Amino acid sequence: MTLHSRQPVIIGVAQHCDRSRDLERSLEPLAMMELVARRAAEDAGRPDLLRRLDAVLVVNVLSWSYEDAPAMLAQRLDATPALTYYSGIGGETPQRLVNQVCQRIVRGQTRLALIVGAEAMASFMAARRQGVRLPWTPRATPRRIDDELRPGHSELEGRYGASLPIRVYPLFENAMRAHLGLSLEEHRQRLGRLCARLTEVAARNPYAWFPVARSPEEITTVSPQNRMVCFPYPKLMNAIMEVDQAAGLLLASAEAARELGIPEERWVYVWSGAHLADRWFHSERPCYHRSLAQEIVLQRALELAGLRADDVDMFDFYSCFPSAVEGAMQALGIGLDDPRPLTLTGGLPYAGGPGNNYCSHSIAAAVERLRQEPEKKALVTGMGWYFTKHSAGVYSGRPPPSGYHPYDPKADAARIEAQTRPPLVAEADGPCTVETYTVVFDRDGEPEEGIVVGRLSDGSRFLARAEPDRELLRAMCQREAVSGRGRVRHDATGSNLFRF
Repeated sequence: MTLHSRQPVIIGVAQHCDRSRDLERSLEPLAMMELVARRAAEDAGRPDLLRRLDAVLVVNVLSWSYEDAPAMLAQRLDATPALTYYSGIGGETPQRLVNQVCQRIVRGQTRLALIVGAEAMASFMAARRQGVRLPWTPRATPRRIDDELRPGHSELEGRYGASLPIRVYPLFENAMRAHLGLSLEEHRQRLGRLCARLTEVAARNPYAWFPVARSPEEITTVSPQNRMVCFPYPKLMNAIMEVDQAAGLLLASAEAARELGIPEERWVYVWSGAHLADRWFHSERPCYHRSLAQEIVLQRALELAGLRADDVDMFDFYSCFPSAVEGAMQALGIGLDDPRPLTLTGGLPYAGGPGNNYCSHSIAAAVERLRQEPEKKALVTGMGWYFTKHSAGVYSGRPPPSGYHPYDPKADAARIEAQTRPPLVAEADGPCTVETYTVVFDRDGEPEEGIVVGRLSDGSRFLARAEPDRELLRAMCQREAVSGRGRVRHDATGSNLFRF
């Protein structure tokens, strides 16, 4: 087989994790990005290649904003790229940027690109708590953001508190449990087994924030150290954003990689990629136990690579919360007993969830693994907002049999828009059933509020708060509430209130 000169390959990767919690030595995100960019060039065997970059793409930084992060980074690297790009918000971003860069490589628009991101949320929060002023580049509003900027939740969803990841992903989790027909105890055990598998990988990952293997019981048992956050997720099932981490990827065409003299045993081939958004607001989707966009993206990434799920040797499923992993497993027909890795890093709750940049770490980990086992194939996924934006890519240490084929999302986007959605009413009154729900706990371990998504007798959907009764909220965590019958009323404050 003759390798096409424009076949996209990853030629260098690097990761950085500073767990020291020492503010005097902590690096700002821009410095961390420079660090991993230089290490990625060293990893490729050509420390001088950064000057030849024709594209620098930076994943949106949440912990510390800059006026023009890509341009500032390029200047530090002595590069003059034709393309600089600063992304929007979303955990699907790094894999989506890989897809976009690969499309540019195939079209001959890019030959050598850097995708990089960094977060210093741990240092930022520590400095805030200690009243310390960090001697970093002054913060500034970004001059431009090259992606669409949309809020991840609607005004109606925000009104009922369904506007933060820690509150919304449990809505999907509880719906998945009911759809699978699991009891609360069976489900708790299932979550423990899943998360324990992730921690075993994190324990072997030198770049993990929490390199500790935990038992299923340790993860699921609620305690002062593992308080319930939003039912059914105690703290150890939630992504950890308070980290100092960075990762960078160097991509090139095969032709450029050869010209640079990069040994082919360092190459990892991008076989395919796809990305797509679901109906934007979660309350406007057909159901809460699956995502059509997630299913399509996984299907397309495999189809474009000429593979089936059974052909993949290792996975890194985006893992901000267990439901994100379970959704991907369900879409691919993968059981919890499948021996293949579900993560290559340990996942966002254990390896770390550095803002929008986690997938840069998972792709870097895949590259390192595939260099050791080049015959194998890896599938990496990303997710943004609330099961909203999805991305996936297939990688191998061997070239794809038929080359890289860019993904065209037009037909699939039309399928997303054609989904039937239930009527959504702002003011609800009457008998109803629960579609999904969660209970929010305070830091003292007491139930604070309940969020309910329900259906009226005519099938229309509503959002509501549970009546502010702690016994009711506790009961919602002790017996299955999905499909439970109750009443919803619209009170004088303008809110829907639910009670069994």
